[in-house]
Amino acid sequence: MTEAELRRVVEEVVRVLAREGFLKAGDCGCKSAGPTAEPSPRRPSSAAGHPPRVTVGTAGKVFSGEWAPYKPPAPDAKAFSGKASGAARPPASAAAADGETEHTGAPDCPHCGPARELNESQLKALGADRIGVCRPSRQCSPVARYVDHTLLKPNATQEEVAKLCEEAKAYCFASVCVNPSYVAFCAQLLRGSGVKVCTVVGFPLGSTTPTVKALETRDAIANGADEIDMVINVGALKSGNEALVLSDIRAVRDASRGRLLKVILETSLLTDDEKVRACRASKEAGADFVKTSTGFGGGGATVEDVRLMRETVGPLMGVKASGGIRDAAAAKAMIEAGATRLGTSASVAIVGGAAAKESKGY
Repeated sequence: MTEAELRRVVEEVVRVLAREGFLKAGDCGCKSAGPTAEPSPRRPSSAAGHPPRVTVGTAGKVFSGEWAPYKPPAPDAKAFSGKASGAARPPASAAAADGETEHTGAPDCPHCGPARELNESQLKALGADRIGVCRPSRQCSPVARYVDHTLLKPNATQEEVAKLCEEAKAYCFASVCVNPSYVAFCAQLLRGSGVKVCTVVGFPLGSTTPTVKALETRDAIANGADEIDMVINVGALKSGNEALVLSDIRAVRDASRGRLLKVILETSLLTDDEKVRACRASKEAGADFVKTSTGFGGGGATVEDVRLMRETVGPLMGVKASGGIRDAAAAKAMIEAGATRLGTSASVAIVGGAAAKESKGY
């Protein structure tokens, strides 16, 4: 069912409820339940001392347009922001002198590989049905394209999530990884930026049923998620219940409708044999990536685990290292071991070559 079809179903339900007297006019934010319903007058904004109205979309949580998004601070002298300041881009030689270069979107971009030589029609001939161009406004290392810029703490605020999205656009990270309730919000802020929206399913324990994980996945995708990071059923794996592990992953794979799927193993809780079995099940179920950790399970990514996972899944499947990656040296070690994605909340420090502040989780 498409979103438009789902919306029509919801509108019809509202009309029936109103006709039967179960829904009073104005309960849903409109004057009537009919097709000519007009929106009720907007409430005063939060600036006037009233909370902004929050609307609920057909598929989940949608935040009010009255809320003012995060505005990044002006760049300092060391940070480059050509779009914000109107300054010309620094020459490539200047960037190279610092040992760092940025994506330019130009044919001579050092990071874009052979694809930079192809035009739009050639890219579509290769199978692309959507072409996105990301042009960072902040100078950073090539590691940025590996990063899922992550904020999964339970007390994350809208302001913090908005800042996460602005940073992801500025550095051209692969995605932002957020809890499901913020998917629609991030999808709005990142529309047209080229940065993907990633969310988590069965997080952080992985102990919900395949049906619940499938429902979470469908809801997340309907709200705008591009990538799904699901937590494996760790207890089933350790019990030797391979059938449940496989059906768990397959349920999310089927529900993901072709979106990128990463399977979180929680490696700190597993033996090497269990890690291998989990990787094989993920590959058999058709997942796109295997991922080390949630960041909440008492341990994070290690070079040894990443290397073992890469050896098990082979060269065609992705490996995401997450948990405890706090600086550029650790990120480089994970990539050299075989990681093709990095999940971290220290993304800005990593691509800038600085050490991140100590924190729990990601």
